Amino acid sequence: MSSEIILERGIGELRAARVENGRIAELHIERDGTGLRAGAIVEGRLTRILLAEQRGIVSAGGEDALIEPLPRGVTEGAKLLVEVLREAIPEAGRAKLAKVRASEGPVREAPTLLDRLRATNLLIREVSPAAPDLLENAGWSEAVEEAATGVAAFNGGLLTISPTPAMTVIDVDGALPPPELAVAGAGAAARAIRRFGLAGSIGIDLPTVGDKAVRQRAAEAIDAELPPPFERTAVNGFGFVQIVRPRARPSIVELLQGDPAASAALALLRRGEREAGVGPRTLVAAPGIIGWLEARPALTAELARRLGVAVGLRADPRLAISASHVDVRPR
Repeated sequence: MSSEIILERGIGELRAARVENGRIAELHIERDGTGLRAGAIVEGRLTRILLAEQRGIVSAGGEDALIEPLPRGVTEGAKLLVEVLREAIPEAGRAKLAKVRASEGPVREAPTLLDRLRATNLLIREVSPAAPDLLENAGWSEAVEEAATGVAAFNGGLLTISPTPAMTVIDVDGALPPPELAVAGAGAAARAIRRFGLAGSIGIDLPTVGDKAVRQRAAEAIDAELPPPFERTAVNGFGFVQIVRPRARPSIVELLQGDPAASAALALLRRGEREAGVGPRTLVAAPGIIGWLEARPALTAELARRLGVAVGLRADPRLAISASHVDVRPR
């Protein structure tokens, strides 16, 4: 199987994809300045004890995090070193706090996305805006849209991916006969889990199938597509199976859905960098997207520096969040 990593140093984020046989098997995005990152050891201060010797809130790097368990005898206001086990997770209403544990140090930075990709020992092919868009050729926009909407089609059916505070739920629907849909949907759901980095507790809701042999084939389809480590239950008589994977950071679904304006703005910057044309260009988008960019002028300044032309912004209230575009004079 042909496998490589395509890397793009975008404005405001690093983008990468593990591509197998020409299609994206894993999608990776690391945004600039996202606070506490998994694997870092940092100095923090205990700001609140929630449950004596068990749980509290630590302030570290300008961000609150949940510490569990509490070191014995530590008091509010005390300084301590903590290791980041899980980054903050975007959720409706408010983000789930990062999770840390006490550490003896020494202080260290978290491994970056590039560090983690290099550890795979796969070929990493870095692309520039002047080169062919290898990410797009592998299905980048399609995969990003699937993550942003939570809807992903597969041959014979459709997945609906719904992050909730308790777990991520994947609903499988389609026109195939229930036994075929259960097996095909299980494999498609496992591929989506890998593609979007879904982790923690995950529930897959397959069609109800009474035949235990079919349910076993559905379970085997998950095992064949999803790399370890993970644990799962059997597929029960109602077609439900639960999977648990280690969770260190937000999934791509949570990242893109957690702040739609940011996601759309960064995608527009990518389009602005790659759009064919000459002379100044204007990024046109819904007011929320333009407002997000106006609050971060360094991003559009970096686009102007990379292109060597002036870059403007224009809000158009008639545009949907997905209808952003770039105005530029054709070559």
